[in-house]
Amino acid sequence: MYQSKLFTPTLKEAPSEAQIPSHILMLRAGLVRQLGAGIFSFLPLGYRIVKKVMGIIRTEMDRIGGQEFHLPALNPIEIWEQTGRVEAMGDVMFHIKNRDGLVLAPTHEEIMTYHARQHVKSYRDMPQIWYQIQTKFRNEPRPKSGVLRGRQFTMKDSYSLDNSWEALDTSYDKHAEAYREIYKKSGLKFFVVGASSGSMGGSDSQEFMVESSFGEDTCAICDISGYAANIEVATSALQPIGRIQSDDLPSKFATPHAKTINDLVDQFCFDKNRCAKSVIYIADSKPYLILMRGNDELNEAKFQHFIGAIQCRAADPDELLHITGAHAGSIGPIGISSTCTIYADNLLKDANGLICGANEDGYHYSSLDLLRDTNVHAYADFRVVHAGEPCINGNNPLRIVNAIEVGHIFKLGTRYSQALGATFVDEQGKDHPIIMGSYGIGVERIIACAIEQNHDDKGIMWPLSIAPYHVHLLGLGLHKSAEAVKACSDIHTMLENSGIECLFDDRDISPGIKFNDADLIGITFQLIVGDKGLNQRQLELKIRATGERILIPISEEYGGLTNILTTIQKQIIHNTIQ
Repeated sequence: MYQSKLFTPTLKEAPSEAQIPSHILMLRAGLVRQLGAGIFSFLPLGYRIVKKVMGIIRTEMDRIGGQEFHLPALNPIEIWEQTGRVEAMGDVMFHIKNRDGLVLAPTHEEIMTYHARQHVKSYRDMPQIWYQIQTKFRNEPRPKSGVLRGRQFTMKDSYSLDNSWEALDTSYDKHAEAYREIYKKSGLKFFVVGASSGSMGGSDSQEFMVESSFGEDTCAICDISGYAANIEVATSALQPIGRIQSDDLPSKFATPHAKTINDLVDQFCFDKNRCAKSVIYIADSKPYLILMRGNDELNEAKFQHFIGAIQCRAADPDELLHITGAHAGSIGPIGISSTCTIYADNLLKDANGLICGANEDGYHYSSLDLLRDTNVHAYADFRVVHAGEPCINGNNPLRIVNAIEVGHIFKLGTRYSQALGATFVDEQGKDHPIIMGSYGIGVERIIACAIEQNHDDKGIMWPLSIAPYHVHLLGLGLHKSAEAVKACSDIHTMLENSGIECLFDDRDISPGIKFNDADLIGITFQLIVGDKGLNQRQLELKIRATGERILIPISEEYGGLTNILTTIQKQIIHNTIQ
């Protein structure tokens, strides 16, 4: 491809709204242009990379027996209403105002299940793996970070249909291995974490993460044991505070200036860990009181998953007052309304000698005994893990890192098949709901993460597998050297005929601009051709990522070009193996 004919509008500076490296460099390198908030157009160079990534994904999905679909983005809302996800998605789902009853699909579990209901009738019809690579729409309230959080994006979503839970395990494992191969072939350094299923539902789920200071996800990692989990489900080996020797009954005392746990500790010298903080949440319109140790934070995702709620939120001040009779800072489990179910974190398991709010502003109770004084419905791990806490695998300290999610796999089970009536008949003639899995990869996220992990102050350094071209041929002084023009033309033709994708910078501009643009665009290999090298009968091959320069001797008769081709082929093979 001749660069003079390629639409690549590079920029010296990025627009001010671009804050993270991938967003800045995708704009500067002419890969994308922003059309609106969270809406991007991929330009020719950028779309070549998109197709490279999609090719890797297709190869690995086909390898595990996937069959490719292309489903409509425009969906009848009634199908989504049957699974309850219109309400669960809330404002994230786009609704078509001038065509009642239609929505833009943020994902396709419902539609795949709809088609399975029509045609998968017997246990003999399974297993099935159906996938597509298609546009999705989500009304992100705060689109940011370039293509990492957009309102329109490309996703590979696949779905497994099985007739047993054991078969689901097999389909899930196949996807997990395919995802690992996809990320390896895309040149990403990644890790896998246990995760919350969120509004997707189901049981097990795992996220594939790329560590990044700009990531919106938070993960707990143990570098020694290999433990890794999204903060939404991460746990640690902290032990419950246990019971102390005390038979004292609860005693109300005035705390007029104590509205937080720290206030209680500072003013009354209490042990922070024996202060039981109460928080009120509304889940599916029902009130819940959750007891936490000291300043521990409630992990909303853990709580919502534990009780199986579709919607979950903190109570507002008016609701707090109505439910408890007090404002935040004075709430507790003693005398709470029977309509409010009480849960407690595992670290408070059967504890006594606790301090809690008295459900009266400016008052607390001492000597709360959870076994004696209140009815805890259940104990569970509800807290947010913090850095330095002991790992559950060996007690080594946990590290808390930011990360970017590049893929998520779910064991859906029968949630969608039951809601939509997708059943099959087993060997005995009995009906059962189809057992499903769902598996998603963000195409643009792979590209952005590759840039986040592979860039310097000059620009991008593409992994060879997803680089827009293999070689960037930089022709120097072409306007004044017929020999350089012929050499570049011959090399360009030879590389293309040999299956090596080549972008030939034939523009009539200074060498400095060509070098700057080449480093910015970041094609894996740069082949530099000019009078100086031709006169010395050697050309220079620069490896973009390392800056290494390889001198390639060339023959007197330029038609052979054997050394150039052989050297580049060896470097491509070496780069691919690495």
